Amino acid sequence: MSGVSRICALALAGALAVLAITAAGAEESEIPPRVKWSFAGPFGIYDEAQLQRGFKVYREVCQACHALSLLSFRNLADPGGPGFSPAQVKTIAAEYKITDGPNEQGEMFERPGRPADRFPSPFPNEQAGRAAHNGVLPPDLSVIAKARGYERGFPWFIFDIFTQYQEEGPDYIVALLQGYENPPPGFPMPEGAQYNKYFPGHALQMPPILTDGQVDYTDGTPADVPHYAQDITAFLQWAAEPHLVARKRVGLQVMIFLVVFAGLLYFTKKKVWSSVPGHA
Repeated sequence: MSGVSRICALALAGALAVLAITAAGAEESEIPPRVKWSFAGPFGIYDEAQLQRGFKVYREVCQACHALSLLSFRNLADPGGPGFSPAQVKTIAAEYKITDGPNEQGEMFERPGRPADRFPSPFPNEQAGRAAHNGVLPPDLSVIAKARGYERGFPWFIFDIFTQYQEEGPDYIVALLQGYENPPPGFPMPEGAQYNKYFPGHALQMPPILTDGQVDYTDGTPADVPHYAQDITAFLQWAAEPHLVARKRVGLQVMIFLVVFAGLLYFTKKKVWSSVPGHA
């Protein structure tokens, strides 16, 4: 066997081994299914109505346990977001109580929220949050859609480079919210944990939080768990990357500029060197 053939055989064996390992890992944990998102791809944008529904799910279901501390009320009126008006944002903010102070007497006090305030935490401190949830602090949801994801393995991550698939986080969150099942026979479950086929290790402290008919939708969207899961996930994706639409727009403009600039450089080179023999 020649050197080149030996190298090719070794490379093929290595690729098959990686595929076998990936397949074995896939048997141990479920791979979240792909979801069609409006914000996916180079031309994707947020669905304003979906973001508003997702915000409603957050307020009525999620905010009792999860903070959104990096998001300000005024961001709800930013371009490319849920599309609330400044007056609506002011009304929403006023429904929250914000701890402020100290006042002239040196005491902390509560006041209605303002658009410039950030969403308050449901707990006064981390210790209180842990005490209320069996020692586990519910994560802040500000950037959860960017902080969570899953390993797609070889060769899928190569395809992702060309397809620009960047929605591992949203796909994982949607699957997680719908992935509760009864544990397999003999599976050791810690006290207070729930079996979730998409969660690493499968033992999740968060119980199922979504049920059909739990949140009332007024735009005709079905009020069921699959829509709740997608809507809240889209909202969390926007919270984690509120300038995604502007970033894509600027990126497209830069690409157009580079193409035009490259063309100008080419024709300038042709013009400058056209009079030089052998360089036309």
